Amino acid sequence: MLFFTQCFGAVLDLIHLRFQHYKAKRVFSAAGQLVCVVNPTHSLKYAPTRCAAAQASTEQGIIPPCHHHEAVHDPQLVPCTCPLFSCPWEGHLEVVVSHLRQTHRINILQGAEIVFLATDMHLPAPTDWIIMHSCLGHQFLLVLRKQEKYEGHPQFFATMMLIGTPTQADNFTYRLELNRNQRRLKWEATPRSILECVDSVISDGDCLVMNTSLAQLFSDNGSLAIGIAITTSKVHNSEAEM
Repeated sequence: MLFFTQCFGAVLDLIHLRFQHYKAKRVFSAAGQLVCVVNPTHSLKYAPTRCAAAQASTEQGIIPPCHHHEAVHDPQLVPCTCPLFSCPWEGHLEVVVSHLRQTHRINILQGAEIVFLATDMHLPAPTDWIIMHSCLGHQFLLVLRKQEKYEGHPQFFATMMLIGTPTQADNFTYRLELNRNQRRLKWEATPRSILECVDSVISDGDCLVMNTSLAQLFSDNGSLAIGIAITTSKVHNSEAEM
């Protein structure tokens, strides 16, 4: 009975995923956009990450103690940038994408314009939806998070991070767009570098922010479709020509 129950549950999950793919393709096929159906990751270890802990210590005026017996940290090493896990991995920026794909099984989608379809928006906070977007020769990390910034009032935060340096990030502009029931919501900004930490971007509110009522206006049976487009910055293009 236990084996049958587990198999039956897996079949139901597969049917649900196929149904989400069918709905997404039916809605967006006319626009010729690639669709990535993203399932939520709920309540994973939300212990403070190293960058969040360091930021909190700095704000409180606490300087971490220096232990002379510890090895000197290599400044070229980057901590794991996946916001879903408290991962101890460190490595060079060039291998971050490989780590995210192989260790955390993060999906990657290619194309100038894609649709990010987040399922099960009704789940309680904290919940994350995350994919990688390959475009214009670079890789970007899209994070959608449901989080209670104020107790009892969950909000949705969506941001795009470049897996690269802040200087490289300044060369791009990203656009997040929601469009449903004759309503349109658009956010356009310069992506932040993954070196700046996703948690700090969300806490600063430098991203697309929606309360649950606004998110429900754009959702369809518990799924939220976000159109994503990335372009090169016109400002930097003109400066290069000069």
